Amino acid sequence: MYRTETYDSAQRPLTNVQYSKTPNPYAEEGYYNNSTAYLAQPYSQPPPPRKKGVSKWVKIGIPVIILLIAAAVVVAVIVSRNSKDDKAASSSSGNGTTSGDGGTPAAPGTFPTAVDSYFLPVYPTAANAELFVAPAFATAGASAAWPAETFTPSNPSPLTVRPDRPRIIAPKYKWDALPDLIEKDPYMKAFHNQILKNASAYWSLPVVKYVEDGGLTGSGILDVSREIKMRIKAYAYAYRMEQDSKWLDAAWKELDHASGNQTDAPFGTAPDRWNSKHFLDLAEMTAAFGIAYDWLYDAWTPDQRNALMWSIINTGLAFGTAAHDADNWWTKPSITGNWNCVCNSGLTIGALAILGDDPTGTAEAILSKTIDDAKSACVNAPSSDGSWTETPNYWYFGTTGHAEMTSALLTATGSHYGLADTNPSFANTGYYHMYVFGMTSLFDYADHGPNKFSTTANGMMLYSTLYNEPRYMLHQRDRFDAPEPWSMFWYDPTVTGAWWNGLPLDRYFSDPETNWVSMRSSWTDNKGLYIAMKSSKLQQHQAHGDLDCGDFVLDAMGERWFGELGSGDYLSFEYFKSEDDDAARWLYYRKRTEGQNTILINNANQVAEANPPQMNFGTTKDAQGADPVMSLSSSSTAYAVTDMSSAYPQSTVKRGIRMINGRKQVLLQDDISTTVGPIMWRAHTNATVATSGSTATLTLNGKTLTATILSPSGASFTTAKPVRLASDPPLPPNNTDQLNKDVTVLVINLEQGTQSLQVLFNPQWDGMSSSDFVSPSSVSLDNWSLTSHS
Repeated sequence: MYRTETYDSAQRPLTNVQYSKTPNPYAEEGYYNNSTAYLAQPYSQPPPPRKKGVSKWVKIGIPVIILLIAAAVVVAVIVSRNSKDDKAASSSSGNGTTSGDGGTPAAPGTFPTAVDSYFLPVYPTAANAELFVAPAFATAGASAAWPAETFTPSNPSPLTVRPDRPRIIAPKYKWDALPDLIEKDPYMKAFHNQILKNASAYWSLPVVKYVEDGGLTGSGILDVSREIKMRIKAYAYAYRMEQDSKWLDAAWKELDHASGNQTDAPFGTAPDRWNSKHFLDLAEMTAAFGIAYDWLYDAWTPDQRNALMWSIINTGLAFGTAAHDADNWWTKPSITGNWNCVCNSGLTIGALAILGDDPTGTAEAILSKTIDDAKSACVNAPSSDGSWTETPNYWYFGTTGHAEMTSALLTATGSHYGLADTNPSFANTGYYHMYVFGMTSLFDYADHGPNKFSTTANGMMLYSTLYNEPRYMLHQRDRFDAPEPWSMFWYDPTVTGAWWNGLPLDRYFSDPETNWVSMRSSWTDNKGLYIAMKSSKLQQHQAHGDLDCGDFVLDAMGERWFGELGSGDYLSFEYFKSEDDDAARWLYYRKRTEGQNTILINNANQVAEANPPQMNFGTTKDAQGADPVMSLSSSSTAYAVTDMSSAYPQSTVKRGIRMINGRKQVLLQDDISTTVGPIMWRAHTNATVATSGSTATLTLNGKTLTATILSPSGASFTTAKPVRLASDPPLPPNNTDQLNKDVTVLVINLEQGTQSLQVLFNPQWDGMSSSDFVSPSSVSLDNWSLTSHS
């Protein structure tokens, strides 16, 4: 049995960790997950230690393996310390910039001053005119940080690779330039130091054991493969930078074990040792071996290199060829999510590594399949507005696979063959990631996926260069998941400015497939106000969606007050089999409409096959300037109204959410007309809730938020447990719902008919008295406008 956990915004695992038992034959993919509920998103990279004052959504229970690897503690703190310690990292003006050398643009300083309880960067409270300029890369004619790429074939081919090694993601000319860049740039120094610390932590551990999670068709050995890949990247990086044979020996020990060549410690069953039954496992392992083969090419003995090559061919690429030839489910154009990206990426990296050495032609053959397949499927994962069509959490897995494959092809062969530009919306998926992140964590609707300890958002750095969006680079470099080998080669030290400068506070993502809105009071005040609402098509999310039209989250005062429950048990009966209205998936509480922060009519699910809801959006178009302290007028507002009637039979259901009073309060309104049954308003919270008629008082970590029912008269709050309703159809035999510990459902019950339900949320901000709050006018949702509640 293999221990699996789900992580919160700082990658801290939750309590009630369970163990996988038997595989579910109906699980098309499966990452076993039986944790408690929470409102914070599973982030990437292993966890820093927990800080005090974290929401009850966040539970401690750090697994030994994660605790020991001493993951990338908060980059903001590391960078700040490095910039102070580095003599080259401070100018005479004391602004934290590097002086540079020979006209080379210097690093723009380390903006974060601390991290909050969710391990998000905390920024200064005073503007710095010199540093907080608009985001930009070095101007034309300025000396570039990286030497110019010399491998620029006029007619690139996937079968023609650069003449020198390494060729994958990190070509030799970049390795040669690293020492000087590390010395000059505080961010690169911080990344470098943390990678070496991680490598040292891995070095003290035994090799990763072969253990199955939920059986070979469940999660298989996905965590095993990803941990080996994570270690190999760190060892290979450390060896190339330090030339210490201990790193080479550690890498070989790990690889030799994973190849199955150690008879006293078997790794799987030949020939399918890397588990093609759950192909993600095999793909990640093939990538790990490809990186090791390429990055350490000259360090291996001929016998070692030969052994690695045959493992890549026989245990990896041969199964990839068979999967493509058999039109395996994840190779189909309709599978536009992380599976297609990750599987094709791993096979591509393995093939590029051994191209020219492979006597069988397998590497050449697989490249003729993976590139075209990814170009028809993986690249279409972002919808037309840049939203990831699976979920915000699966964005991490999908973009990591896409970025690795794109970068590997670019560096090895000189072209990405359309992976970066076949779908123009890929250029906006970085904005999706930024806006779907609130003041505490993601608007983490729907399934969350497996552990993210080996997956980061560093694809943002590559996309920053590909799409000339310096804002992506600046945003990601301050995140605690930034320090890992990819960031050393995707980061551009010439980037300058503040990522928030000029960035609008609000954004509407309008594709009907993903349709959602993000609104906030600031980009740099983690204790400000954030609301987001989703009302989209309920199908075609790679079977990862919920029945959640009208679902919302609310952050204020550094806490998440209403949030998401997360994934169900991926090994549950027919969890992934169907998204039809009669699918077993919709029997599980976390996937049902009652498990979302939305409206329930007649205790029934929303209609999965409904037409995509419509949404109207308005904003006063406030954008943050250079100043990290956002100043807002009392008229500053944003709102969204969705008509989600198509999801409710014989009913008209409209929902609106807006910021009022200079973005200090939130109004949530539902205009409903139905004849089919009673109306239930539901919202999930970790707060302690006290109700008194039309008022509910929520307390969380010493903070208070009040909710007041403005209409209809006589309506009152009650509370309920986050469990299936008594009227729900039964679960499939031998299946149970997950516990949603420390979660309370705030409820309003209304009779059927025509109702206008208005709830006002008042965070009790420091320094704000009761007289500072306003009571908004009652306005039909059809008449909402920017000035309707002035």
